[in-house]
Amino acid sequence: MYQFSGKIKTFALTLMVVGALGIISGFLGTPSSVEEVKEQLHNAHSAHGAHAPKAAHVEEAHVEHHSDAHQTSHDTHAEAAHDAHAETAHQDAHEIVDHEDTHAAHVFHQLKNRPWAAFYVALFFFFGVTLLVLAFNAIQRAAQSGWSIVLFRVMEAISGNLLPVTIILLIFLLLGSAHVHHLFVWMAEGTVDPTSANYDAIIDGKSWWLNVPGWTIRSIVYIVGWNLYRHLSRKASIAQDEAGDLVNYYKNFKYAVAFLAFFLFTESMMSWDWIMSLDPHWFSTLFGWYVLATFMVSAVTVIAIVTVYLQSKGHLPFVNNSHIHDLAKFMFGFSIFWTYLWFSQFMLIWYADMPEETTYFVQRFEEYKLPFLAMIPMNFIFPILVLINSDYKRIPQFVIGAGVVVLLGHYIDVFIMIMPATVGESWSFGIPELSSILFFLGLFVYATFSSLAKAPLLAKGNPFLKESETFHY
Repeated sequence: MYQFSGKIKTFALTLMVVGALGIISGFLGTPSSVEEVKEQLHNAHSAHGAHAPKAAHVEEAHVEHHSDAHQTSHDTHAEAAHDAHAETAHQDAHEIVDHEDTHAAHVFHQLKNRPWAAFYVALFFFFGVTLLVLAFNAIQRAAQSGWSIVLFRVMEAISGNLLPVTIILLIFLLLGSAHVHHLFVWMAEGTVDPTSANYDAIIDGKSWWLNVPGWTIRSIVYIVGWNLYRHLSRKASIAQDEAGDLVNYYKNFKYAVAFLAFFLFTESMMSWDWIMSLDPHWFSTLFGWYVLATFMVSAVTVIAIVTVYLQSKGHLPFVNNSHIHDLAKFMFGFSIFWTYLWFSQFMLIWYADMPEETTYFVQRFEEYKLPFLAMIPMNFIFPILVLINSDYKRIPQFVIGAGVVVLLGHYIDVFIMIMPATVGESWSFGIPELSSILFFLGLFVYATFSSLAKAPLLAKGNPFLKESETFHY
């Protein structure tokens, strides 16, 4: 029986406390007014060599023009021309000031969104990884796979993070529908009211799906359904340890089949509701699969990392190098699958060259070029080069090294999905982003290892257990 050590517990709680303090700091650090943002923009502009606002330059140009005109001519025609130029310069100055006010208000809104968006990126990443570990476990049970049985308790423990992370997620989503945060722009007042200044015909056309009551109900259904399966599967798995028959084994098989049917629909709809609707003018028919791929490779990677860690501490003696090899094969294969979907989505949109589709990638390439381009080497090239060799798949150090890069790369993938739609060009990576990662990493560690301590590390009673213990590839 695994013991949840005090060191790990302290480590997890420390991460959560430090992360929570950083998250609070991120919210407190946002500007309090548009005027504060204007001052920040002015200071940034001055730091780049601009010593006066644009409007001042316009007035200065006008004064110079007036002096030249006065010295050149004193007749009535020249004065009339001067008055005309003065009026034009005055209008230009007002337009520039109005533009600066509008830009400052826009940046203010983005900066107020940033701590919420940073929190959501980390929240969604850890939620997605946890959910796909649960789905991967269900796939193994539904397929009646033999090799993975000795890993069942590791997968069940990781999925123990599902309940706390989905509770936080549901609260976050409800805060959005209550207009506490404004990440989902389609929820803004008047977007579906033709008489409103905020009316958006595209959002109105999607209102049959994107409406707060339906969106909220669907969110609750997803979360309840996933957690219900996790509870029933875990209960049947533990009951099977002491059972003298296969009743609970067959129960778990049926639960897994039913869950996978439910999951295939809800995963895509969840992706539309919680991620794609952040960009309500854009859509992709591949998006649900793309989100599935990024979390599937991350989930298998986390299973491998937790397994290797437990092995290094003397646990899981029944797990051998062949099990690690197979997990690394899944990491390798799903990395290729992710790349295929990334390229398919990008290539089709690029080739069609439809403005309502290309704007998604144009924004990300222009404003997020470094992280956008970094995804390919981190999520494809590096894991392929490291894991293409069969021998390397059996070496824990190589698996861990590739896994860390893969997880960072797919965090960036989620970052690229969320940040451009919520904070635009006002993004950066600092205290709000790092603190959110630390908080949810601490929660993940605490939930996983406390769950490990609640049941034996070997799931007994499975008819294929002997095959799994002696598995060799």
